[in-house]
Amino acid sequence: FFWGGGGVEALLRRALHIHSNQNPHCNRQRRSAVFAVHLGAGQRNSSTIHRHPCQVLDPEYHGHHGHDHRGKVEQVNILCWRAVRVQRVRVDAPLGVAHFFFSPEVRKRESGAELCAYGMSEAPSDKAQKYDRQLRLWGDHGQTALERARVCLINATATGTEILKNLVLPGIGSFTILDSSKVSAADLGCNFFVSEESLGQPRGQVATDLLKEMNEHVQGDFFDEDIQTLLSRNPDFFQGFSVVVATELREDVLLNLASVLWASKTPLLVARAYGMIAYLRLAVPEHTVVEAHPDDSIPDLRVLAPFPALLEHAQSYNLDAMELKDHSHTPFVILLLKYLEKWREQHGGEAPATYKDKREFKEFLKSGVRKADSGLDEVEENFEEAEKAITTALNPPEIPANVQAIFANPKCESTEKAQGTLFWTMARALRGFTQEHGVLPLRGAIPDMTAHSEKYIALQRVYQQKANADLAEITRRVAELTAGGAVLDEPVSDFKLRLFCKNAAFLQVQEMRSLEEEYDPSTAKKSDIESALEDEDSVVVLYVLLRAAARFFLTHGHLPGQYDGDVENDIGGLKTCVSALLSEWGIGSNIKDEYIHEMCRYGAAELHSVAAIVGGIGAHEVIKIITHQFVPFNNTFIFNAATGASQTFVL
Repeated sequence: FFWGGGGVEALLRRALHIHSNQNPHCNRQRRSAVFAVHLGAGQRNSSTIHRHPCQVLDPEYHGHHGHDHRGKVEQVNILCWRAVRVQRVRVDAPLGVAHFFFSPEVRKRESGAELCAYGMSEAPSDKAQKYDRQLRLWGDHGQTALERARVCLINATATGTEILKNLVLPGIGSFTILDSSKVSAADLGCNFFVSEESLGQPRGQVATDLLKEMNEHVQGDFFDEDIQTLLSRNPDFFQGFSVVVATELREDVLLNLASVLWASKTPLLVARAYGMIAYLRLAVPEHTVVEAHPDDSIPDLRVLAPFPALLEHAQSYNLDAMELKDHSHTPFVILLLKYLEKWREQHGGEAPATYKDKREFKEFLKSGVRKADSGLDEVEENFEEAEKAITTALNPPEIPANVQAIFANPKCESTEKAQGTLFWTMARALRGFTQEHGVLPLRGAIPDMTAHSEKYIALQRVYQQKANADLAEITRRVAELTAGGAVLDEPVSDFKLRLFCKNAAFLQVQEMRSLEEEYDPSTAKKSDIESALEDEDSVVVLYVLLRAAARFFLTHGHLPGQYDGDVENDIGGLKTCVSALLSEWGIGSNIKDEYIHEMCRYGAAELHSVAAIVGGIGAHEVIKIITHQFVPFNNTFIFNAATGASQTFVL
């Protein structure tokens, strides 16, 4: 049985049902199943079985096909074993491999070598069990990237330690805290990673010790040194870090740090919890995303532009000669291809293009449903699935705008031998492929559908063979580009090429603006800010106030309202800073006084509840940067905890 979605529980139930039907004389104790688990390209589902133990058959009973952990073979992964109870199953979607874990008594009886010979795994390691849930999100390769990452935190504030906590728990490789401050009474009120006993001690050391307790697999150290001194003494200190997270830095120091990191292409995340304001800013010169994990991806079925093997496969079906059972269990893709062929014969070779055409095609398709003796339509779920797929399946394959933008990038247009990054080398190979064929490589995945298993398997095989052929061509093109000793940032591998082809339609390249561009009045996004400020309650108001508060600090040596006796006096000073900032941008809008008063009442307090929100969101963005999975925001995120409103901006 080939799994096209629906979870491993559904796979087990259906496989057991199929075997029971094929072997009616098999008793309940011996009743077993043979699994042919194949995950199509682009599927990210994985599941764990705890409640459905099963047995698998003797290899002699059904034979056993080749197993390839890279998912290259066509029928793939028929796992057979003699009457062995499977305790647990985990599916690694990117590789298309199912790991079967066995009960302790089985592991004692059978050697690990024998189990592995059948593509099976012994019990998962403690680390695999510990990270089981997140492995379903970003896979083993994402976890590997995370475990190799080095993260630097500047200032162990409540916000900073919350971000780091959410990176330590999923298992980053190591972290370094750079903080010259001592634990103060203010820290005790908002930072869970300091204690009353630690008052007066180096804050970085205290936070490091407590954070390391949260995950024994993570290394951590600290430096009790001022960031400004370090930047002057050793600006190369930050090279080698995967990401740098900065909190509570003066504007001039922040810009100096950002300039150093931008030059070395080291990602920077600026985080701040200021009263009821949460602020995050990402600064990365270039970030590439291969696995975007889109929520609304449409199956790549090529119904309007079928490849020869798919057409040949569809021709092997004779719908008119089928009995009802076979007719109602024919894959809906075949139905669409067969009725589309008839439609074209009646419409001069044209496919349904307009909304009206597709409605007429839907009625034409419904006419193929068999009639019962009563004259009513039989229940044929495959026809219902075909009707639902008309809107998406009857669209010609196109190169998405995000991929066209990548092809238009000068790094992709170069005709020289590959130098630099593997991503751009593969992108150049992909560009050549689309120029020749007019389409992207086939993903090779088909959705779950109402169909006999053998028909589903045969259809899946057709798509997978075409996907493998496209992958082989991309591999050849990459080899040509890297011939002659090209130097890349990472080695070429079958796994990465396969992942790239499966996700070719969802590739992303983000080129963010630097903080220097944002803070320079001549290059600031003045028109965008002015447009947003037309709504007096836009969260952009909070951005202006944060920038004005930072300028206030440079003038007065403290933040607005930081000291109780100065709250009223600081209102006028903050208002002056706001006016000066807006004037620099040439913006005539005004900020309402109530916002300025509220900013001063915040007194730059760091509330733990707001810091926790920043910590969760900030850690998510760091993980996206490290794993190159999912799409980070570009480039500024602001959250108003008082109203619950949030927004992202390119500033």
